[in-house]
Amino acid sequence: MTSSFHEITHRRLTVGDVEIFYRETHPKDVASPSPPILLLHGFPSTSHQYRGLMERLGGSFRMIAPDYPGFGQSTAPVSNTDGGTFEYTFDSLSRSVEDFIDTLGLTRVILYIFDFGAPVGMRIANRRPDLIAGLIIQNGNCYDAGLSEAARRLMSARSDDPAVTAELAGLLTPEGVRFQYVTGASRPECIAPDNYDLDFHYIEQPGRKQPQLDLLLDYKSNLPLYPQWQEWLRTNLPPALIVWGKNDPFFTAAGAQAYLDDLPNAHLQLLDTGHFALEECLPQIAALIGHFVAGLSSK
Repeated sequence: MTSSFHEITHRRLTVGDVEIFYRETHPKDVASPSPPILLLHGFPSTSHQYRGLMERLGGSFRMIAPDYPGFGQSTAPVSNTDGGTFEYTFDSLSRSVEDFIDTLGLTRVILYIFDFGAPVGMRIANRRPDLIAGLIIQNGNCYDAGLSEAARRLMSARSDDPAVTAELAGLLTPEGVRFQYVTGASRPECIAPDNYDLDFHYIEQPGRKQPQLDLLLDYKSNLPLYPQWQEWLRTNLPPALIVWGKNDPFFTAAGAQAYLDDLPNAHLQLLDTGHFALEECLPQIAALIGHFVAGLSSK
């Protein structure tokens, strides 16, 4: 199920000390509207990564895609690493997104979690289980089995380890950002350079690079929470769609398969692409999401 192009509005919402930028679609003539789809973006991207998906499905479903603090068009409060008061951790991002949800008055959402969106979204789900009407999981890891050797090495990084922090900083270069988009893609020539160039543009803005490094160094804080999130999945059994680029250099297909141990009724679709699966498989993923969300609305 897909729809023709539908307009996307662009707004800003003040949440605490942060101005959150977000994109939103407004479906018309939907007899039984589903809960809105909240699209949580990954690293090093922004809500822009969902623009094509929102164009395809926005006529049928309300879709909301915020930029995290320090990302994209949202403001970047000064990091505590740089002498400010904002802490760029996954817990902090999740609190900001949760405040954003409450400020918008959302009481039920279908949560799309990708990359950084998984630890942000699963923290929110764990605190607010009644908020979650369903999960769309796209290369968003919650299992040790899903960590590649490269991911394990980078997640062991300490701020006082210059070799590993230099490797993390390499992910913030033009080459490092492009690597994340094209590695594992079956047709890298189909991935528009505008997307990774835009990501790098935002990273290069004043006060933006250190927050990204802070979050990369904080990623290891997610690993001890994996069992807690798995228990949440087993207990709550949310309806779930799992779409996964199986050639992801960071989060392997084993991480996608692992979800089925806790969500046996979930639908899993492995795709012959890399980390940013929407870049290469947008039509297929949009059709799967359309069918999944329409099914939730009919229940």
